[in-house]
Amino acid sequence: MKNEIIERFTKYVKVDTQSSEASSSVPTTQGQLELGNILVKELKEIGMEEVTIDQNGYVMATLPSNTTKDMATVGFLAHIDTATDLTGKNVSPQIHENFDGKAIVLNKELGIVLSPEAFPELPTYKGQTLITTDGTTLLGADDKAGMTEIMVAMNYLLKHPEIKHGRIRVAFTPDEEIGRGPHNFDVKAFDAEFAYTMDGGPLGELEYESFNAAAARIIFKGNSVHPGTAKDKMINANKMAMEFHNYLPQEEVPEKTDGYEGFYHLISLNGDVELAKSYYIIRDFDHDAFIMRKAKVSEIVKELQAKYGEDNIVLEMNDQYYNMKEKIEPVKEIVDIAYRAMKNLDIEPDIRPIRGGTDGSQLSFKGLPTPNIFTGGENYHGKFEYVSVESMLKATQVIIEIARLFEQEA
Repeated sequence: MKNEIIERFTKYVKVDTQSSEASSSVPTTQGQLELGNILVKELKEIGMEEVTIDQNGYVMATLPSNTTKDMATVGFLAHIDTATDLTGKNVSPQIHENFDGKAIVLNKELGIVLSPEAFPELPTYKGQTLITTDGTTLLGADDKAGMTEIMVAMNYLLKHPEIKHGRIRVAFTPDEEIGRGPHNFDVKAFDAEFAYTMDGGPLGELEYESFNAAAARIIFKGNSVHPGTAKDKMINANKMAMEFHNYLPQEEVPEKTDGYEGFYHLISLNGDVELAKSYYIIRDFDHDAFIMRKAKVSEIVKELQAKYGEDNIVLEMNDQYYNMKEKIEPVKEIVDIAYRAMKNLDIEPDIRPIRGGTDGSQLSFKGLPTPNIFTGGENYHGKFEYVSVESMLKATQVIIEIARLFEQEA
């Protein structure tokens, strides 16, 4: 399976599937459709049934049951798109066999080095095969590693009918990175009782708790006047935006929080004296604390509106998703099966809350309880992203073992 993992993964990452927040189309970029159609072809080639891709780029397929037992249909999902943080165009994956545990020069010309000093976990992969970027793009292991693992697992199960399993559904979805992945996902058509997203990080991650999440966009309208005659006339929109930001708790930001701690995160700030725009995401695991965080943003806006005028500061705030724990706990046996699957494969499960987005958050509230499983990657969304082929192999084996356990315990 190792060679198949490398072959599929390096093929997938070379297709530019970066999603776009600026686009209103579904999917937001054509590259996602291109890769979706490649997946459709490959699913048919390995023998999957009911292979479809709809007008929105959602790919679905079925592995039929090979048991006489009456049991639930289980699903596995990965997302086709890659993050918006760094370009996903012209990805050139670099394969490092028998990694020596030392610094990897990603790009000699640009002086870009993946080092243990910056990334202390790096030496733990000594002896493994790592796939990195060339230092100029992201890699796209988020989530093409998950996509690869599902494809390889389905191919293996088709070639090994002695492994008994129930009906399995797989899906590959667009636009997860901008929070739109589940918006057009047809849960009824997917027709599974439970599912797992293959969208986690390092070996052993198993997640069924996510943030409650909101986005806040704030427009600040100033008054531009020549600086030579600006006294008592100019109102600097950039400074209004800075003033708003300084009212927020300065310790409650991503770079100073972890575990179950929530935060306010300034994604972007741009503008000039006349007009400035800020974009924040708001996150908290606790629902009451989440409500309080949103209230804090509204209160600051009202205070500044009283100072600068109600029409000069405009807030648009929307909920994005909620903590999926609420929907998964009543069927926590699906988490327990994934836990046992890992233990059976000598993987130590690392159950932790997801400090990021996953399609499972929204899908769980749409009636499809969906925990999240590791894919084997590190440093997602940037030029230092890499993935262990051995960890990808383990993730593939976890999919197979989950399928086997569901049938065994039916």
